[in-house]
Amino acid sequence: MTSVVDRGVRRCLCQEFVAVSEAAATAAAVWLGRGDGLSADLAAREAMLGALDGMPFRARVVVGRGGMNSPCELRLGQEVGAGWAGGNGSAAPEGKVAEAQMWELAVDALEGRNAVAKGQAGALAVIAAGPAGSFMAVPEMYMQKIVVPREAAGAIDINASVADNIKAVAAALGRQASELSVIILDRPRHEDLVSQVMGSGARVSLIGDGDISAGIAVAARVPGIDMAIGIGGSTEGIITAAALRCLQGEIQARFWPVSRHQVEQLNALPIENVEARLVTADLAREDVVFAATAVTDGRFLKGVSFEGGRVRTETMLMCSSCHRISLVKMVQGGTAGQAIGSWVR
Repeated sequence: MTSVVDRGVRRCLCQEFVAVSEAAATAAAVWLGRGDGLSADLAAREAMLGALDGMPFRARVVVGRGGMNSPCELRLGQEVGAGWAGGNGSAAPEGKVAEAQMWELAVDALEGRNAVAKGQAGALAVIAAGPAGSFMAVPEMYMQKIVVPREAAGAIDINASVADNIKAVAAALGRQASELSVIILDRPRHEDLVSQVMGSGARVSLIGDGDISAGIAVAARVPGIDMAIGIGGSTEGIITAAALRCLQGEIQARFWPVSRHQVEQLNALPIENVEARLVTADLAREDVVFAATAVTDGRFLKGVSFEGGRVRTETMLMCSSCHRISLVKMVQGGTAGQAIGSWVR
């Protein structure tokens, strides 16, 4: 599914998504430190849509921010790509044949709009893609989540206590609970969670934004980050699961509806048990592509920089189909981009 015929040779399309997240990140970075996160978000959405409309396939947004009636681009249900009649009308690039099957997209054109507005670290432009059925279709609401690296996959249970999960992860990593650092969004709703983590003996690392990047940092074994726990967005949960499919980490999640209307939304999917434990395989299937470009400096990528008419970007590209994990550094307006640090499983 993740390939096209290119001059008689089938090749994976995953590299095409670098340009998609780069476009969104570059557009958002123009608004860095200007106090207007909404304009940064809208610019990122429009740029990501423009890049997607030039892609040689058809795709539908199934996970993202904004309902089907939203005036914003990349709303749920929106179809994109050069391969469909409602796109920009252009044909697929010469030598490429568009896939007949509709792709699915999970998008967050700008994760961390407040970080961009304030000129702070941790903002990303993110997209995940895969064949039909790749992602659990979820309404935009809260999810309770636990993310751990590959070595601790299978050790956690979201229905267990925080202390028990930390103890289990510590054992899986061959360490003491006091040696673990748990990353948590700095929100009033997490005050009790912070107390429980500290009570277990583990250290807490509070962040202002960056639910997705926190999960990736855990799975990528960024030093000083061993687990991520807390309540965040459902969109971020699905996209994190796609990244963990490539990194072989684990996420467990549970919906956290805050109104009767949200419960009814889940029942309409249909999801009868809104308190059911969800694992990585429930949220994202096997054949997925993930691309994230840093808007501002983060835990594993440097943000967009504008230097002498050149734009520099860093993108993490991962594909569970061709087993690619690459860091792509790009310079626009100067030399061509170059993939470095590529690792093939």
